[in-house]
Amino acid sequence: MLFNSYIFILVFLPLTLILYFGLHHFGRKKQAQAALVLLSLWFYGYLNPSFIPVIIASILINFGVSRLVLPERREEKVRKVILAGGIVLNVAALFYVKYFSFVVQNLNVLFRKNFELGNILLPLGISFFTFQQIAYLVDSYRGETADITFLEYAVFVTYFPKLVEGPIVLHGEIIPQLRAEKNNKPDSYNLSRGLHIFAVGLFKKMLLADTFGTMVTLGFGGVDILSSMDVLLVMFAYTFQLYFDFSGYCDMAVGISCMLNIHLPINFNSPYKAMSILEFWDRWHITLTRFLRNYLYFPLGGSRKGKVRTYVNVMIVFLVSGLWHGANWTFVVWGALHGIAEVLTRIFKGAWEKLHPAFQWMATFLFVSAAWLIFRADSLGQALILFRKLISVESLTITPMMLEGLTIPEIAHLEKLLHLDGLIAKISGFHVWAMFGVALFVVLNTRNCYEKEFRCNIRTALATVVMLVWPVISLTGVSTFLYANF
Repeated sequence: MLFNSYIFILVFLPLTLILYFGLHHFGRKKQAQAALVLLSLWFYGYLNPSFIPVIIASILINFGVSRLVLPERREEKVRKVILAGGIVLNVAALFYVKYFSFVVQNLNVLFRKNFELGNILLPLGISFFTFQQIAYLVDSYRGETADITFLEYAVFVTYFPKLVEGPIVLHGEIIPQLRAEKNNKPDSYNLSRGLHIFAVGLFKKMLLADTFGTMVTLGFGGVDILSSMDVLLVMFAYTFQLYFDFSGYCDMAVGISCMLNIHLPINFNSPYKAMSILEFWDRWHITLTRFLRNYLYFPLGGSRKGKVRTYVNVMIVFLVSGLWHGANWTFVVWGALHGIAEVLTRIFKGAWEKLHPAFQWMATFLFVSAAWLIFRADSLGQALILFRKLISVESLTITPMMLEGLTIPEIAHLEKLLHLDGLIAKISGFHVWAMFGVALFVVLNTRNCYEKEFRCNIRTALATVVMLVWPVISLTGVSTFLYANF
């Protein structure tokens, strides 16, 4: 089930709020938590019920392993072996469903074989809940989870606002909030604030991300006919599509969770304001960065074993980050490029910081945008074609299909109503430049939902209604969130 669907907005979300707080009202705390688990499983398996047995099996196995590695249960050597086995089991399961076909394809090419595999089920969001449970196993080994019940653990893993695209939360960020008595009844401030944040996220997804997505789909679907200017526009279109798609999801997840009196950790903090790659990764997918730092970078030695080892560790982390996003060489190259950029930034940090801030921002933004082109490409071959077209500057014209790719129907109707369509038609590419201008302004001049102070007043209420109703009445089809694929 998707946040941006009628079934979620009009049925699932109201039903969840009524059941969860209704059961709490009658003192049925465990039943309220059980209802949240069942509703989350419905949410998760709505589009494909075969996903449900996979996540249930994962929960049962990992909870069992987490009990076995608790300090009071066994000797430390035995616990280490069990912990390693649990981590390997999780990674092996993730590898099989997500990467096994990729490995076989490359072996076929390398050894000129023709091994064939049947269809392997790829459960939605498996990378997110696998990493989350690996972190839980490590925390259990450290003795931090002894008092957590199976029901609490099930809520922690399946909690639907963060299940498909994160954030990757730790048990200490969710379970204490489930236990807090003050969170068991609806709060008018949290309900209104949550609805407002949800509306902001829905607006970003439906009106901005999906509009840019039209140009991206057209561009990557017709690479051979693109001009150099088309490629540049497609590159920036994907840069903004991914931003508003992921930012929109994060806002919607935070808003829904806020309505349930549960506060999720920040996962997205205006990353295109970054002045370096180091800062970009402090702002983009923050909880993934935290996980890789705490559970991979530090265990590898972090920066404690000299500069060369530090740079090697950084490269390992970014290669893992690239592979985490998907089984394709494009993701590996994308991760490697970001790793190299981070290493170079660390080496020349002093010189970099002496550069003009405008240059720092522009260089960072252009690098991130160019790397997204590889990230989005179907193959490295397609990425090379796009970069050749971009660098050659063969043609600066924009093809008609690109000009038509960034039009919002409601805006077009308004222009016609105000008799502005004739004037706008005389300005070549008006909608394209207007959309890119608005997008750039928004990413550089707006604050995230954690920074903004929410005030219940008429202006906020009207803004919430507009941002909620406009996307809802515009729903002609349900588009998936990009990070659900990773």
